[in-house]
Amino acid sequence: MHSVADRLAPVIRQRGVESYDITFAAMRAFTDARHAGTADEIWIVEHPPVYTLGLAADTSHVLDAHDIPVIQTDRGGEVTYHGPGQVVVYLMLDLRRNHPDARLFARELVHRIEQAVIDTLAAYNLAGERQSGAPGIYLSNGPAQGAKIAALGLKIRGNGCTYHGVSLNVAMDLQPFLWINPCGYEGLQTIDMRSLGIEANLQDVQQTLTQFLIASLFP
Repeated sequence: MHSVADRLAPVIRQRGVESYDITFAAMRAFTDARHAGTADEIWIVEHPPVYTLGLAADTSHVLDAHDIPVIQTDRGGEVTYHGPGQVVVYLMLDLRRNHPDARLFARELVHRIEQAVIDTLAAYNLAGERQSGAPGIYLSNGPAQGAKIAALGLKIRGNGCTYHGVSLNVAMDLQPFLWINPCGYEGLQTIDMRSLGIEANLQDVQQTLTQFLIASLFP
């Protein structure tokens, strides 16, 4: 039996700048080794430039990688880009701990992660929204309405344990997004907070998003 204190106390790990392949291997190793008593963990990281492919990704959506590494992953979703100036938060959760039917909870989990991003954007006076059938968060108003500012992709194992997570564009070189069809959508505009006039410190946004994720996932 796990107490409320367990749910309110995930381990937060700030991994700094780290190559995607190192983080990916570490996420899988952690999940392989965890057991019913292992605390959930939230990892905060910033990656050098990399394209990652979901399990069902169509490689034709990588239009021209321009020497940026392309890595096959085991998350859901299509191709996305990670790079400097982007907040990436990975969620190592055991969904069975509080939700006996982990698969049934998966949709609610995505909703809660997206809400944490919407709340984070609101903290910087930006309005984000969901779009049906397209995980992630998009701008809901202004000249860039409909542009994607956050991406989401998860792996939920049969035992209810998750890894991968969510990324939020803060102050990036957006050019590499033009070299792919982001999340499989041709011509999808991507944007970051800086392009919207928000000069936010990356570490501040990392902490803000992490706190909203904790509030949303560990109520």
